[in-house]
Amino acid sequence: MSLIFLHIPVVFGLSIEVYFFLLIIGVPTFSFWKWFFRKRYTIYKKRIVATWIATLFVTPVVYTLLVVLFIFGLPFETRKDFNRQQWLKDREGRFRMAHDIIKSRMLIGKDTSEVKEVLGTPSFGGDTTQVWFYDMGMGDGYHSHDLRLWLDSKRRVKLVEHIKHDD
Repeated sequence: MSLIFLHIPVVFGLSIEVYFFLLIIGVPTFSFWKWFFRKRYTIYKKRIVATWIATLFVTPVVYTLLVVLFIFGLPFETRKDFNRQQWLKDREGRFRMAHDIIKSRMLIGKDTSEVKEVLGTPSFGGDTTQVWFYDMGMGDGYHSHDLRLWLDSKRRVKLVEHIKHDD
């Protein structure tokens, strides 16, 4: 049996909170257009019609712009070129270098001692395992990151993967 704690109704394909946001944006927008058209239209009916038309067109545009600004304002993962000193020093920022490590194929074909020379001791994995993990910290505040190295039978790196875990 599943419980539904919160059911948000959908009206015309939009959830009800969108209409609340539109109302919150629409009230000051209406006030602005009412003030703006007060001096331009002396006839009351023209002023009211112009105010409502402007409000109905501008409010969704403002809402869309706010949503776009919010989405682009979310934190994102910046990429950095691999730097050994930075890798060893900044464990929480390692995830930014993962793309460069994978793209450059710098670890492919290296044996375990060469990998340890470049990346240091793995967070998980050892001389008997076929998979090594390097902890790369928390990226974008939402995911923990690992660099996974797959070793072949000769203990050489055959595949490098960037793994994101939802936390």
